[in-house]
Amino acid sequence: MTVKEAIRARTGSAYEVRGGDESRDEGEHTSPGTSAATPGTAPPTVAAGRAAQELGLRRSEFELAVHLGLIAVTAGPGGGRPRVHEREIARLREDPGFPDGLAERVRTVGTAEGAALLGIVPARFTRLARAGCVSPVTFYLNRYRAVVWLYLADELASFAVREPELLAGRTPLGMRTMLEAGGDRRARNWRSQRIDRLLKRTTDPWARAAVEASALDSAHLAEVVEDPYERAYLARVRPEPVFGRPGSVAARETMGELMLADDPDEILWRRINLTLGLDLAREERPAPHPGDDPGARTTPAPDSTSRVAPPQAPPVTETAPPLVPPAGERSSGLREPGGKRLLARLGWRRRSDG
Repeated sequence: MTVKEAIRARTGSAYEVRGGDESRDEGEHTSPGTSAATPGTAPPTVAAGRAAQELGLRRSEFELAVHLGLIAVTAGPGGGRPRVHEREIARLREDPGFPDGLAERVRTVGTAEGAALLGIVPARFTRLARAGCVSPVTFYLNRYRAVVWLYLADELASFAVREPELLAGRTPLGMRTMLEAGGDRRARNWRSQRIDRLLKRTTDPWARAAVEASALDSAHLAEVVEDPYERAYLARVRPEPVFGRPGSVAARETMGELMLADDPDEILWRRINLTLGLDLAREERPAPHPGDDPGARTTPAPDSTSRVAPPQAPPVTETAPPLVPPAGERSSGLREPGGKRLLARLGWRRRSDG
């Protein structure tokens, strides 16, 4: 499909695939050959593999659809593998665009195919991706263990409609300067979108703080969270993707490296978010310490079907927040009752201070 065909398909399409519509009656839909759940019993579910088959998706496409929030899943019995309600499968199958609509929304392309979709050469596509114009949704390692980024074809079509001037002509000066300096926002954009999607899976303040903490290395984390028991608790309650991390050791190691913020302004932004998130979490309940009553420190399990939308993080192209309030303006919101400033609580120090 060319970009012109994709644009026509997007502008002429009236359907929308969504994951989890709570306004529908739970017993309204059932998959073919099944009956609605009887009162007082749990709605029938199927395994992820069976759900992928019924929806006409490959397993990797199904897992990406869950990650994007297009398909709602529920935890398996005893914390086992995620399962899908039969009514959710029926809802998706009844969509006017099924099955092509759902499959198209999770179709991923690499650099060469993405460039062909946009009608540009691969070198220009790479420059656009490095500049942050398009964001990768996932990656894989090639035989040389190099990261190969993949992009949603649907998002590339949206970009072509939104920014057609970037597909031809000279690259804007600011973008060209950033690229010539070696800038590359692909990992940062992937990281930001991944964190946003994990935040959407839970409303628990400790779990949300743990997601922000996942972008900081151990040194930065220890500066922001001085209590080792709080750090241990953040590691314990941190939400993970529904289907976990990649299976191979090399892929897990690579993901661990890609998850860590590496630009100074991004690190500062994550430290600020973590500090503010910890304030909310501590107000909700303290982290458990040795000798605490376990029953009093239980953490609500993240609801994988939750659709509560958190405040959105700013675009990654924005600079870090000003470190000092404007003259004549008091920033009372950045103070603790004890009078510490937010940046002091962050443990942020200028390198020149030693």
